[in-house]
This record gives sequence, C-alpha cells and structure tokens, in this order.
Amino acid sequence: MKRLWRCRLALKLPSLALLIGAVIFGGNAVASEQKTFRFNVSPSGYPPYLILENNQPSGIMWDVVARISERLGYELVAKRVPRKRVDQMLLDGFIDGTPRAIEWTSAPDRFLFTDSVVAIEEVFFIPKTSELDYRSPRDLFSKTVVTHLGYNYPLLQSYFEAGNIRRFDVSRDRDMFTFVLHGDRFDAAVADRLVGQWILRKEGLQDQFRTSQISISQFGFRIMLRKDWQGFGEAFNRELEKMRENGELDAILANYR
Repeated sequence: MKRLWRCRLALKLPSLALLIGAVIFGGNAVASEQKTFRFNVSPSGYPPYLILENNQPSGIMWDVVARISERLGYELVAKRVPRKRVDQMLLDGFIDGTPRAIEWTSAPDRFLFTDSVVAIEEVFFIPKTSELDYRSPRDLFSKTVVTHLGYNYPLLQSYFEAGNIRRFDVSRDRDMFTFVLHGDRFDAAVADRLVGQWILRKEGLQDQFRTSQISISQFGFRIMLRKDWQGFGEAFNRELEKMRENGELDAILANYR
C-alpha cells in the first residue's frame, strides 16, 4: 500500500512542478507586459513645462502626462533626449512621446499630435516704470527688444530686417530680464508668458515687470506621438478634456504661475 502511494506521489510531483512553473512564468509574463510610456523631458527641461530638479521631473506637461498615463494604466518613464535627436528617436521607438507644438515641427505629417494641453503665448515683458504700451509692431519702432538667440519672430522679422526695431540676442531666458531691467538701452523682452512668469517668480522680480495684453504668437503645446500610438492619443484627449472640465488642469497651471 505504501509502495502504491509513493508511486502515485511520484507521478504527481512532475505535474505539480509544471503547474508551479506555469504560475511563476505566467506571472513574469504579465509583469513583462506592463505598459510603459517613455516621455522625453529633454536634458535640461523647459521650465515651467518641464522641470528637472534632483533627477525628479515635474512641470506642467509632466504633471498632466503623469496623471493621464496612470489613469490609462501606463508606467511613465522619463527620457532625456537632445532636441536635434528627438524626432528620429521617436520614429525609431526609443521614446514614445515628447512635448511639441505642431508649428515647431519639421514634416509634422510624420507624427500624431494630441489636443493642446496649454497655449504657448509669446508676449512682451516691459518694466513697470516704462511708458511703453504695445498694441502693434509700430509701437516698437526705434526701440530695442531683447530676444532669445536663434529664435524666429515672424511678426517682427521684417521690422528687424528694415532696422525699424532693433533686436538684442541672449542665449538664456533668465538673462533677458536682467538686461531689460538693468540696461538703459533695452525697452522690452519677448518671451513665452508662462516661461517669463516662472522666471520672474523664481528670481523675485514679479513686481518689476508687466506683460503686454497682446501676444505676437500663440501655439498649442501638445504631446507628439508616433502614428501607431493613435489609441493612446485618443484616450489621452478624452482624459485631458475631463481635466479641463473639472478644473484639474487649471489647478496644475496655477502651481506654476
């Protein structure tokens, strides 16, 4: 009788081992199928849209993408990709998405864009002591505007070329406000409204500047995806609309103004 029981046990042990192995490897397979969204935050960020402090991403775009990714069941992974390599690395599958305006993209038809998360709006930052009131480019004739090195300003370009308006280029956004505030020959700086407000807040200069009511450009800042991420893009847009309607998006924006 004992011999018979031992034989049955011997027969059952391999089956039990196979069952345990299936459970273990099946669990690993489920874990390996964890959905991830690899999101470009650039090497140095783009405050307040993307902020990198102590290797911890934050900022308007990161906060929005983080919340929506979690709700859609994706693990969000930050990737730091230089601007010149972003488009090709997105197409090659190294990353899955990056913040971008359609208007800033070469051959945008190669990509898929979500709805606009926030507006990129270029305005003039003017010292509060100045009497300058910008309504049209003519208000800047014979004046000098501090601009970002390498940036194009289509509305003002013809006036720059004709010498009606002078531009003075600097390489860092923060320096634009320093030149305007402390340089006698500079009349205003042109920058994205939220970027400028963020810098002035960080530098304690909020009371030194006012912004023009009229902007010189406005673009939607979106998430740029590969075209095979259409399902994600559509789900992202639905969640974004919910955040817009329930005030969640406005609350995020308020944190960075």
